[in-house]
Amino acid sequence: MTAFEQIKNDEQQYMMHTYGRFHAALVSGKGATAKDVDGKEYIDFTSGIGVNSLGFCDDGWVKAVSTQAATIQHISNLYYSPLQTELSKKLCELTGFDKVFLCNSGAEANECAIKTARKYSYDKYGEGRQKIVTLLNSFHGRTVTTLAATGQKVFHNFFFPFTEGFEYAQANDIDDLVRKTNDDSVCAVFVELVQGEGGVMPLTKEFVNAIDAICKEKDLLFMVDEVQTGVSRTGAFYCYQNYGIQPDIITSAKGLGGGVPIGACLCTEKLADVLSAGTHGTTFGGNPISCAAANEVVARVAAPEFLAEVNNKGDYFRSKIAKMGNVKKITGMGMMIGIETEKDNAKEIAAKCVENGLLILTAKNMLRLLPPLTISYEEIDKGLAILKNTMEA
Repeated sequence: MTAFEQIKNDEQQYMMHTYGRFHAALVSGKGATAKDVDGKEYIDFTSGIGVNSLGFCDDGWVKAVSTQAATIQHISNLYYSPLQTELSKKLCELTGFDKVFLCNSGAEANECAIKTARKYSYDKYGEGRQKIVTLLNSFHGRTVTTLAATGQKVFHNFFFPFTEGFEYAQANDIDDLVRKTNDDSVCAVFVELVQGEGGVMPLTKEFVNAIDAICKEKDLLFMVDEVQTGVSRTGAFYCYQNYGIQPDIITSAKGLGGGVPIGACLCTEKLADVLSAGTHGTTFGGNPISCAAANEVVARVAAPEFLAEVNNKGDYFRSKIAKMGNVKKITGMGMMIGIETEKDNAKEIAAKCVENGLLILTAKNMLRLLPPLTISYEEIDKGLAILKNTMEA
């Protein structure tokens, strides 16, 4: 039995069967190149589903994490942490938000946003104003509540009863948005500006401006899920900055920690005291190691020259992909790229890419690319050559 076969057998025997895994066991990496247990190399166009923003084992990131791990690894939120305050200050200064709640994941950040919206409305208007409008085709997490917020029927099964209080509008349909928010029980609108799991589909600026106007008119909170689109993924530090708006709340995770778990919920000053002591909390949120990692990531990826390079690389990807066979449509923003294939065979292509030495994702019937933001042009070209050969086979 090979080393890979042993790992696969052990996974089947000892782990819940919650994942459909590709045929590779990865054990090391540097930059945008990974190695499996047999020494085979892969170009990475996934960054761990948008997490490894600086790639595998970036020298500065490794130093920040290892130094902190050797200093103090956990203290709980009963005590002040200079690493937490440093990160929160950076996030506020770079975004225009005023307060930050640090947590562990995107789903947890979204839970914080949902609780904040409902308590803000309760405090100001009393009971009965708790409904949140999200979008069809959205994805907000896998807890019972964030699944309820997710506007995809495929996720609304098995785990009944789901948390109540969500309504789903059609993305980019202003008339439907108006209908769904014309309800005195609505307190917020919560969207992804580029629907990631939903097929890498951006919202139009006209639709986003309509959300902004409706929320201001009705005193609804405008909340943006930036779990996948944030931390420079779309060519701005956070995607909402591409739209020229300032939401009331954004949520962040994935690329923020560069490979360790961390999430954040950012809000404006009017929401600063909504979640008072005892109304929300987390054991691991703002962990010193996670904050050290995030401080290194933020210090690097928010720089204007870095953001310009993200956009340049995104354009380079699109120009090369557009010339490949079996490409019907390219979607996304920055280095968040979706490819609709002519043959509707995205899952088959993704599996074949792994066999050929390229890690790639899917989203519905699309191929999805979320490369490390630091990927080199040499690695891009190697990966695109594999993608081209696989797409056109």
